[in-house]
Amino acid sequence: MHTPRPHDLLWGLRPEQLPQEAPAWARAALGGHVPVVVRRAPAESGWVAVGIRGAEREQRYATWMRLSDICRLVTPQAVARAGRWRNHAQPHWPALRALSLLAPRLDALGLAWGVTGSLGFELASGISAAHPDSDLDLSLRAPRHLPRDWARTLCRPLDEAPVRIDLQLETPHGAVALREWASEAPRVLLKAQDGPLLVSDPWQAQQVAA
Repeated sequence: MHTPRPHDLLWGLRPEQLPQEAPAWARAALGGHVPVVVRRAPAESGWVAVGIRGAEREQRYATWMRLSDICRLVTPQAVARAGRWRNHAQPHWPALRALSLLAPRLDALGLAWGVTGSLGFELASGISAAHPDSDLDLSLRAPRHLPRDWARTLCRPLDEAPVRIDLQLETPHGAVALREWASEAPRVLLKAQDGPLLVSDPWQAQQVAA
């Protein structure tokens, strides 16, 4: 099992392990074996920052989980490879139609891509989380520098999709929105482990705006 990355889903956190001030809905969710989502935040050695999703959109609770308690891990990339959206009960949903259209194009990039957000959560866990108006959230692992012209080219099929698509480029130093990297902005927002940074190159984290 690899070190958990942002957006990975983890099973194994139990209700009794939550802090005393945790809301009742979060305890109920874990009691129903709902997985937690790895979030981008600092954590002490042996721990990982996670978030619990509730049934309602506003129900989100941030906490931490011991690495030793993880009994199952599913990555967004595993969700993409499994292709379960092809058998979804609601194939007409715009996010699912867009996913079916884009999957071959993303596969052809030669980079690992994954499904995140509510749809990724549902496809990975089998727990209803998406709805007809859900956006499509995707991640693309980008270990090496990608030209901005390349990003602009990839934006075109996303803009033509039947739903709003948020694709995040996962660099070794954090995530940057594809559309932002495709823009003319001299600096872009990098979602780093210790917080957001303005950088001119997301692959060179030391290039931070003053």
